[in-house]
Amino acid sequence: MNANKKFIVRIAVVVASSATLGAANAAEPQYPTKAVRLIVPFAPGGASGLVSRRPARGEDAGAAGFYRVAASEAQTYPLKSVRMIVPFAPGGPTDVIARFVAAKLSESFGQQVVIDNRAGAGGNIGMGMAANSTPDGYTLVVVSSSYVVNPGLYAKIPYDPYKSFAPITNMAASPNVYTSHPSVAAKSMQELVKLIQANPKKYSFATPGIGTTPDLAASLLKVLAKLDVTTVPYAGAGPAVTAVIGNQVPLGCTALPPTTPHILGGRLRALAVTSAKRSSALPDVQTMAEAGFSGQESETLQGILAPAGTPKAVVQRLHDEIAKILAQPDTRDKVVGLGFDIVASTPEQFAAQIRNEVAKWSKVVKEANIKVE
Repeated sequence: MNANKKFIVRIAVVVASSATLGAANAAEPQYPTKAVRLIVPFAPGGASGLVSRRPARGEDAGAAGFYRVAASEAQTYPLKSVRMIVPFAPGGPTDVIARFVAAKLSESFGQQVVIDNRAGAGGNIGMGMAANSTPDGYTLVVVSSSYVVNPGLYAKIPYDPYKSFAPITNMAASPNVYTSHPSVAAKSMQELVKLIQANPKKYSFATPGIGTTPDLAASLLKVLAKLDVTTVPYAGAGPAVTAVIGNQVPLGCTALPPTTPHILGGRLRALAVTSAKRSSALPDVQTMAEAGFSGQESETLQGILAPAGTPKAVVQRLHDEIAKILAQPDTRDKVVGLGFDIVASTPEQFAAQIRNEVAKWSKVVKEANIKVE
């Protein structure tokens, strides 16, 4: 009973005080008498539906004191068009796959996914641009193997392969293939190695350019098998393949897609592919491991990344949608037709692949003393 009395007294005091204050200010106009401006120090749509009680950085919003005030990013994303940076010129395999997947994503999202080609410096220009983009899921980048090769090849690059991006998936991969002109006596990889060892300095490999995965694969074979052979880098796969067909260079190591038609046409002899398993495009051609050369795996990847800090729910949504697209028969036909095999790895698997391949190719670049001008 006493407690109730105290409560009533306190309420009375507050009401009386409010009444007194109101009487004292009765002459003043009631607030507000005009429009009120509320300043928000962020761009429209920023903060991904999160409000902060204190300044924070990083993607772990919960640990930084954030609380959710809007629907999940995964449920609402995307609310506008998405830019997909391709750090290479139009027409190459990375661009072709990116455009096909972008069209499919546009259909499933109901928002346009727009390709933005930013070629130059072995992909560094486009990848650097993507690394510096806002991590909101509205900028993605499609990368090839230069993403894992460039850290060891260039003295300085505009991204950190481990910290600048959130891996989404490695969509597809294509092995490199060792070929020879039909006039070369060797009919297999084992025979070729013996032939080179018996004839130091006589043979050479044509490759698509310094620092490409075929060029590095040939350098890796040279180091591990202790071969006295040279690599001849050309300005792309086309000229390298043409050089072997014309027997200007007797041997070649090139990516599978531009080489397969010439192998099937009898203009080149395939000796081995550099994938862990045989390629669906050339099922009768041995892998390097089957030929007796382990540790020689090298593939041209086709991966998608988002800037680091992109909400995990958005990364997962993108992965799930892309995985569905890659499982569709027409997508498989398109990708396999380009000489690639579907991978569709998880973000975690792709992150592990990046770590392994950066370390691997950095070691090869160093041991083979490969340098870019």
